Amino acid sequence: MAKQQALGFGFIPEETQHHFLIRIPRSKNKEVIIYERFHWDGTDDEKSDIEEKNIKVLISYEKWQAIKNTIEKEFNRRLGINNTVVGKFKIGDNPLERLYGKELVLLLWAIEDSDPGLIPTAIKNWMGLSAEERWWLFTMANASTGHYAKKRGWRIAIRYALTDNPVDENGIQGNLMEYFYKKM
Repeated sequence: MAKQQALGFGFIPEETQHHFLIRIPRSKNKEVIIYERFHWDGTDDEKSDIEEKNIKVLISYEKWQAIKNTIEKEFNRRLGINNTVVGKFKIGDNPLERLYGKELVLLLWAIEDSDPGLIPTAIKNWMGLSAEERWWLFTMANASTGHYAKKRGWRIAIRYALTDNPVDENGIQGNLMEYFYKKM
């Protein structure tokens, strides 16, 4: 059976127009920008929904580099299970299927204002969550603080939950949902 074709990481415009777009700059001095979009132009410059109001997160190039390989591996593992062509992050625009986008933004919200030394802990804790838990946490935070500039409430709790929650040397964490509930 032939693999299902997709753009970027699992995005199939014929199934849904809703997706996330990661814009990776050529310059290491610029930030990586993640947009939530509801329309796919199918053009090289992807102008629709590329507006300030649709930015979910801005992340430094260095922090992006720290998580990029883990994200690629995790998403490609799941795309392979679903018999979909795998992706690779490249300079420029990278579309993500909407649920993958939610998961990625959740991790980026956790590390956007954290010390770079906490990124490995955030990744371990993020990997310890099921996809459904990631979607739920994104939905809760997005409802009140989804714009990139609104760094309060759920966004702060997510940062603490993913960067402060202890992970032992075997990568086993405590109950993250219980920890998250106590922080709220």
